[in-house]
Amino acid sequence: MEYFLTEQQKLIKSLARRIAEERILPVRAELDEKEEFPWAIVKDMADSDLFRIFIPEQYEGMGEGSFALCIAVEELSRACCGVALTYAADALGAVPILLYGNDEQKQKYLPTIADGAKLTAFGLTESGAGSDAGAIKTTATRDGDDYIINGTKQFITNGGEAEIYTVIALTDPSRGSRGASAFIVDKGTPGFTFGKKEQKMGIRSSATRELVFHNCRVPKENLLGKEGLGFVVTMKTLDASRPGVGALSVGLAQGALEAAVAYARQRKQFGQPVSAFQAVQHMLANMAMELEAARALVYATAKTIDSGAKDFTEEGAMAKVFATDMAMKVTTDALQIFGGVGYMRDYPAEKMMRDAKINQIYEGTNQVLRNVIALELLKRKALRE
Repeated sequence: MEYFLTEQQKLIKSLARRIAEERILPVRAELDEKEEFPWAIVKDMADSDLFRIFIPEQYEGMGEGSFALCIAVEELSRACCGVALTYAADALGAVPILLYGNDEQKQKYLPTIADGAKLTAFGLTESGAGSDAGAIKTTATRDGDDYIINGTKQFITNGGEAEIYTVIALTDPSRGSRGASAFIVDKGTPGFTFGKKEQKMGIRSSATRELVFHNCRVPKENLLGKEGLGFVVTMKTLDASRPGVGALSVGLAQGALEAAVAYARQRKQFGQPVSAFQAVQHMLANMAMELEAARALVYATAKTIDSGAKDFTEEGAMAKVFATDMAMKVTTDALQIFGGVGYMRDYPAEKMMRDAKINQIYEGTNQVLRNVIALELLKRKALRE
């Protein structure tokens, strides 16, 4: 479908696709097998200025916004969702600074993020606080001109590899989620260490680690916004990032569909390519329709964000849920079309299916986000009555 991209957006798409095809595709199986973080590809992306896309011009970025970011993420994910997630998670870690950082904080961190010199990560999830973000236990206690952070974050994407972390911690535990605050914490800060690197079912080239804080002293200048704003920072950050998860899923599904079409054309059974059988044709048709519908929803949501809309919770949740469910189905069907060889690591279908599953889980499980969509729907109806 034609989305009438600007010349700049076409350039971003072409550049991301070139990196995907020339740098990611040749090594994706090796990165997956070794569970190796793709530092060489990160450097290529930095040299190509891909990290500048989502940073405003006044902080040495391109100021292209959510839509252009989704275009880049989609093209990278078409080759490898794990590598693309490294890039998308960097944008996630930068969002709290973009939304709530003061000018001094933005001047300090955003140019370095824009040139790809330092990756970022977002530290929210804990062992007892997944979908229930308000259940976090990590604390930040004021001590003179500093805050002392104690606690452990779990399943943090880019953990250990990133240099800049936005961390949610309780400054007033008695107030529950309203007592949460957001902080910027630099790697190397005394008292800030990392736990084990998780061994995962999919997205194996993406690093997932614990963040461990033991009397970690952070200057008060690293507080984002003000005390008690942490839960708002979290919700607004996730709202803004969910189209990116949708884009990861769209790119992954696109890669799976292309692989399935190519295999169906060359695989012969009963004297003809399996693509000649109506059962396979219908599978491919459904895969293509669902993919295009998800792409349209993700793009529309990203453009809504770029328009300056103040509230896009419902749209962001819809884009994430629809696209990630679609990717799970498309990659499963792609593997089915490959048949027995699809289950083998010699072919990409099994990796794509493994990679797809996590997208239905992180940044809000699809079950919880259906609750969010329903609540927004009911709230809107109540306001009209």
